[in-house]
Amino acid sequence: MEPLASKIRPKTLKEFVGQEHLVGEGKPLNIAIKNKHVFSFILWGPPGVGKTTLARIYANSLEAKLYDLSAVSAGKEDIKNIVNDNSLRSGPRILFLDEIHRFNKAQQDFLLPHVERGNLVLIGATTENPSFEIIPALLSRCRVFVLNELSDGEIGEIIKRTGIKLPKDAKDWLVRMANGDARQAITVLENAAALYSKIDLEALKNTVQNKFLRFDKKGDEHYNVISAFIKSMRASQPDAALYYLARMVESGEDPKFIARRMVVFASEDIGLAHPTALLVANAVFRAVETVGLPEAAINLAHGVSYLALAQKNRNSYDAYLMAMADVKKFGNLPVPLVVRNAPTDLMKELGYGKNYKPYGAESFLPEKLSRNKYLKMVLRSGTVAEKKVVDKKNKDKDK
Repeated sequence: MEPLASKIRPKTLKEFVGQEHLVGEGKPLNIAIKNKHVFSFILWGPPGVGKTTLARIYANSLEAKLYDLSAVSAGKEDIKNIVNDNSLRSGPRILFLDEIHRFNKAQQDFLLPHVERGNLVLIGATTENPSFEIIPALLSRCRVFVLNELSDGEIGEIIKRTGIKLPKDAKDWLVRMANGDARQAITVLENAAALYSKIDLEALKNTVQNKFLRFDKKGDEHYNVISAFIKSMRASQPDAALYYLARMVESGEDPKFIARRMVVFASEDIGLAHPTALLVANAVFRAVETVGLPEAAINLAHGVSYLALAQKNRNSYDAYLMAMADVKKFGNLPVPLVVRNAPTDLMKELGYGKNYKPYGAESFLPEKLSRNKYLKMVLRSGTVAEKKVVDKKNKDKDK
């Protein structure tokens, strides 16, 4: 049976709801579709905002064959099969690659020459920042379009198009629950229609509570688990951290998202206590990029165990926050002449770089802040004293 979301999927821009900054009159995708302009592009935005629909509308406008793949399960062989498809006599081959951020570097390298030579027109869809997830060579050959969450009014319009009548309180609740994600709203509505003869507010709430329904990564549980993961490493509890890691991997969380959080954690929470933690975290991120799941879970587990057991020290991060507070409070204070660059004779005459001593005792801070010692101030604070106690306990345990 065809899902409701597929049944009501718009086939033309006239039927499409939302993303007016891209598809409105005179906007880039509107012009490209009307002019049948052939080019590769990336659609970057949250779930359920129309990425797949726009790809299909674009392909239809070119009367082109659309190959629909998910990067979660696709690989090099799938790309080869599309390029070698002899059934296509004319027109461009358009590859719609959903969750393109799940393609590792080697897979993207394999895809690149086919896009470069025009064997494939690539439309990538991603919920992650393409700057971080897509190799520069491939990204440079694609236009990036940023899609926004749908407004409450736009979600309401899409609900109306399902043809399922709802009381006002039920519709308002469904709009709020969807949180800008049309697919989620349609899925809840479809399941409610299958489970209940009368669809009201109670029926919708009961449908959402059904333990067999799973929603996208924007849900509360996603944030609860990543929070528990970070806090477990911070508390030096490797068992808890590994448990939450396993939950994220099993639920389909992007492993690069997990690895990025570990890189941040290595500097934010471990910092000066164990500077090599950042090297380990970056090595894990690189391993995840090149190896991919399921084997990359081993690299993640290795890194998580290391970070959880490492001594913790937030001094550099706390000192940075204090410096940032001064930046916001005082704005762009004049840089002392002694540390200004002096590439011209005039600048030298004005005193730029005069008496500069790289290892001198003179403060290089702006004059108004010259007495500030951010790291020392952090070291003297009560919060750091408490951290030292924790660090000492960790050392005693090691003994």
